[in-house]
Amino acid sequence: MQAQMSARDGERPAAGLTAVFKGKYLSLTSFKRDGTGVATPVWFVVDAGQLLVLTGSESFKTERIRRNPAVMIAPCSATGHLRGESVRARAEVLPESELRRVERLMTSKYRIDRIVVLPIYRAVRRLRGFRDDAGNVVLAITPT
Repeated sequence: MQAQMSARDGERPAAGLTAVFKGKYLSLTSFKRDGTGVATPVWFVVDAGQLLVLTGSESFKTERIRRNPAVMIAPCSATGHLRGESVRARAEVLPESELRRVERLMTSKYRIDRIVVLPIYRAVRRLRGFRDDAGNVVLAITPT
């Protein structure tokens, strides 16, 4: 009934996502082969009824999502502390042609964070032995 009323009132699906996921961080839980969930706090933007996430093309979460698109999502803090209920969703890797557009959306939302936080994050990853030369992909997440 709520969805019918929203559609009549002209509410876009993205407006509902923006209301539920209004912070800076999204807890994205992808699943290993044995069914164990692995939660990761990620930056995201809402666009066209989907949550969009930039992540490394060879990250473990990307590999898990390619194998199994079923995920759980919830608003969270930078440390992953949940700030709302988890909901089921489906994730997919978008074509490389979407990368620049989503990078612009992320830069718009996270302007200061990309200047201050991102270089520190990358430096820590390099110190831990991770390589970032594989590039990024866009994950499109749609609540189910």
